[in-house]
Amino acid sequence: MSGGGRGPERAVPPSARNSETPGETSTVRIALPEHLRTLAQVDRELELDVHGPVTVMAVLDVLEREHPVLRGTILQHDTRRRRPFVRFFAVGRDLSHAPLEAELPEAVVSGLEPLVVIGAIAGG
Repeated sequence: MSGGGRGPERAVPPSARNSETPGETSTVRIALPEHLRTLAQVDRELELDVHGPVTVMAVLDVLEREHPVLRGTILQHDTRRRRPFVRFFAVGRDLSHAPLEAELPEAVVSGLEPLVVIGAIAGG
């Protein structure tokens, strides 16, 4: 694991920020729960370069491509739908039931706020 626990997992080139135009790249921050960070061998939030419209699906496609060990942990292998008990949040809003192809808020697209993935806790 990389050390320190501060800041994103890699530096952000200024030219990669704040782009929503199809064919261009946005650098998106994603915060994963502890067990997925351990599996991916990272110890803090990640920054991913997403090409074209920035959607939950686009972000997760890049995440799974860069960290293949995470395939099937957030989205189901066969249906590519959100796994039960996994939730998505951005700018204080629960996006878990929004379409995976819906564009994310500007604060996420611009890298100001992360897309947060949370493993929900069930019990009684």
